Amino acid sequence: MSRVVLVLVETVNDYLPLLEREGFVLILAPTAASRAEAIASHGQRIDAVLTRGPLGLTGEEMAALPLLKIICVIGAGYEQVDLQAASNRGITVTNGAGANASSVADHAMALLLSLVRGIPQADAGIRRGEWNKLRLPSLAGKRMGILGLGAVGQAIAKRAANGFDMSISYHNRQPLPGTTHTWCASATELAGAVDFLIVATPGGGSTRHLVNGPVLDALGPHGYVINISRGSVIDTDALIAALASGRIAGAGLDVFDHEPQVPDALKTLGNVVMTPHMGGQSPEAAQGTVQMVVNNLVAYFSGQPVLTPVSLPASL
Repeated sequence: MSRVVLVLVETVNDYLPLLEREGFVLILAPTAASRAEAIASHGQRIDAVLTRGPLGLTGEEMAALPLLKIICVIGAGYEQVDLQAASNRGITVTNGAGANASSVADHAMALLLSLVRGIPQADAGIRRGEWNKLRLPSLAGKRMGILGLGAVGQAIAKRAANGFDMSISYHNRQPLPGTTHTWCASATELAGAVDFLIVATPGGGSTRHLVNGPVLDALGPHGYVINISRGSVIDTDALIAALASGRIAGAGLDVFDHEPQVPDALKTLGNVVMTPHMGGQSPEAAQGTVQMVVNNLVAYFSGQPVLTPVSLPASL
């Protein structure tokens, strides 16, 4: 019997044939309206859901899917998936940790280079007929701090250390075994020790506003922050205030609190470089994330352990 997968994501359509080749039947529902309609019309036959962190899956939606056995999340984050509801139902949850790490790490470095070297401003000036040679910092030999040394954080560290001779410090809940990078006990301690603070930790309640006013103050007026994780990790109001007052030098942002809405205050600041949550959007990353979903689904439905399980709370 063919397994039915409800696909809520909207950015990997070119690679969905990877699922169909394995015999999965797909129901595409990339908008809020089509999602509600698909659950109402086809909920009785859906075995699996493919989603991403910000799209998630609610407990109420799970209740409307009586055959649901597994939720596969594209990307590392799963902040809007109701893990408690999944645990209560015995539903397996997987994520795509590491599948798009190279693409996200490349984008983090691109944001950092663009921000520190003033690339958008220089480009805009030339287009206006100007020839302003700005004296801006070099990246070589600087100190990088990475908040969240997972697969993405490690890929960023590799690029920074090997490509730009940077020293690397990081903050995780606990020191990471086997790394030579310097562990800091808090986000504030990390920010105070570096020139560039890269936010690469997962989103969700446990990391909400982990980068706040005191952390930004510790980073200081010559420090830059790059966020390629989730908008919720940085206190946006505190960030805007720090940028506007010169308490930090600049910010590179690929993620925001209420995407696709972006605060107007950020748009008016000259020391910000922004992109529309595209860090993980490359052909290689899209294929890799879908292949990870395929591997997890095939493993699950053949009675094998899934490759990238998400830890669930105890059932209630």
